[in-house]
Amino acid sequence: MIRKIELLQKSHVKTSFNSEIALLDNYIKKQASQDVKKDLSVCYVLADEAMKVMGYYTLSSNSIRREGLPENLLKKLPANYHDLPAVLLGRLAVDKNEQKKGYGEILLMDAFDRCLSLSKQLGTLAIIVDPIDDNAINFYRKYGFLMIPSNNKMFIAMETISKAY
Repeated sequence: MIRKIELLQKSHVKTSFNSEIALLDNYIKKQASQDVKKDLSVCYVLADEAMKVMGYYTLSSNSIRREGLPENLLKKLPANYHDLPAVLLGRLAVDKNEQKKGYGEILLMDAFDRCLSLSKQLGTLAIIVDPIDDNAINFYRKYGFLMIPSNNKMFIAMETISKAY
């Protein structure tokens, strides 16, 4: 049975997490707790009743250069803003035994909700991601993320999220 999505705690079991992407697996096992302690990011996990991590994502503050953003978005913004406020969805992963069950979407929708709520308290224009591979690009594209050709990152405007989700 699934528990709620919550902040990463010491009681969460991370040792067996395996998304089949070593970078993402090593991050949750070895680095996530340290980043949280250093206030570099927050990590939200989806865990089962035994506190075993089934999936996770991270959020941190960031900015996005205006170069490469769509003109329809830029024309609404003052030209003197070169770096635009954003939230970085740094990592999102689901354990291989839990994939194809919709948990990636559940985690992404939770991130959208948290970021929208945050954007009402602190100016944030968009969520940005740095997709790890073509599968990640295709996943994010399904939810409206657009590619930024200048840096191979993707973004979705808060305005888009609030209208679509």
